[in-house]
Amino acid sequence: MLTSTRLPGGLNWLDLGTPDVEAAVAFYRGLFGWEFASAGPEAGGYGFLRKGDRTVAAVGPLTEEGAGSAWTVYFRTADADATTRAVEKAGGVVRFPPAEVFTAGRTAGFTDPTGAEFAVWEPRDRDGLELVDEPGSVSWIELYTTDSAAAKDFYGSVLAWGSEDRPMGGGLVYSIVAPGGAGATAHGGILELQQMHLDAGSTSEWHPYFEVEDCEAALARARELGATVIIPAMDAEGVGRLGMVLDPFGAPFAVLRSVRA
Repeated sequence: MLTSTRLPGGLNWLDLGTPDVEAAVAFYRGLFGWEFASAGPEAGGYGFLRKGDRTVAAVGPLTEEGAGSAWTVYFRTADADATTRAVEKAGGVVRFPPAEVFTAGRTAGFTDPTGAEFAVWEPRDRDGLELVDEPGSVSWIELYTTDSAAAKDFYGSVLAWGSEDRPMGGGLVYSIVAPGGAGATAHGGILELQQMHLDAGSTSEWHPYFEVEDCEAALARARELGATVIIPAMDAEGVGRLGMVLDPFGAPFAVLRSVRA
């Protein structure tokens, strides 16, 4: 699970791009109890999703032509320009170059060589998420990819991640990834898409896991609120009970009731 949002190369921000911010906020409020706080009139509809008095994510209208609703993961960098150069050198694509976000920090957006989109955040006034790894907040991230080996090489080169492969049976391998190396700081996993998923139209993408008290109840509530359950509740040994949904606008995410030590 996540241990920090302050590790270099680690997850430190998360936002949702959606065609209807008001409706999306209503959905996530009903599911996780989040409230919306606008970032101000100059932010173009972007704002913060908060649980109590702490920010767990953000949401805003879609801004890129042809984009569909999706969650974007942001990784911490001390230098967005240097990370951009590393992305280009490693074969990634720059979707938008480093840019100032008022006095909050700098951001840049990329696509990895397998087609998955992500971004980086260079903090200034806004350091990152204020709540993780608790019910109603992000506790894991995962990359579905067309090429697991290429993805691990890319993120290892760009963000200095380490990885640890864990056989899942049936020839499947799940790679645990972490800034600086696998272990206590692990923040996500990488899983290669199988042919049946590719045949069904799946493509490389990152998605978050949100911690919940009860996986079945969360999936049932998501369905009531207009989501589509695409992976029903299942047990993952040593991890917990999880399921995956598409929100009412098609953004994928998972819910997880973690096994706690």
